[in-house]
Amino acid sequence: MHGCFPPYPGYPHVVYKYLPTYPYVQIYAYPEALQLIVDSVSSEREDELFYEYLLSVAPPEQREIIISIRDDERKHARAFREIYWEVTGMEIPPTPEEEFQRPASYCEGITKALFGELAAVEKYRKILFGFEFLPYRNLITEIYTDELKHAVKWNYLFALNCRCS
Repeated sequence: MHGCFPPYPGYPHVVYKYLPTYPYVQIYAYPEALQLIVDSVSSEREDELFYEYLLSVAPPEQREIIISIRDDERKHARAFREIYWEVTGMEIPPTPEEEFQRPASYCEGITKALFGELAAVEKYRKILFGFEFLPYRNLITEIYTDELKHAVKWNYLFALNCRCS
C-alpha cells in the first residue's frame, strides 16, 4: 500500500494516545489526495446543470451571487486538473455522467449547495495534507477558503429565501 513505508510513523511501537497523526503526513496522505482530486472533478457536468437550475429559479437580484460561486467552482476544477496533471503526467480519466436530480425547490437547492460546500471543505483539507510543495498548498488553501466563503453566501441566500413560518 505505501511501498517501503510503514503504515504510520513509529509503527509498530507507537500507540497513539489521543489522535493518530499519520493521516497528516504527506507520504501517507498523498494517494488519498490524488483520488479525492479525481472525485472532486468527476461531477462537473452535474454541477453545471445544478447551477443552471438555480440560476433559472433565483430572483434576479440574487443571480450574481450564484454566478460568482459557479465561476469559482469552474476555476477550482481547472486548478485540480492542473495539479493532477503536473504530479501524475496524466489527465483525470473521464467518468460516466450521473443523471441530474433537480431539487424540488430553490430552497432545497440552496440547502444542498450549502452542505455540499461544507463537505468540500472537509475533502479539500484532506487533499491539502497530501502535498508539501508550497505552490500547491497555497492553491488548495485558496480553493478551500473559497468553499467557506461560498457556504456563507449560500447561508445568506437561505436566510433571504427559506425562512420557516
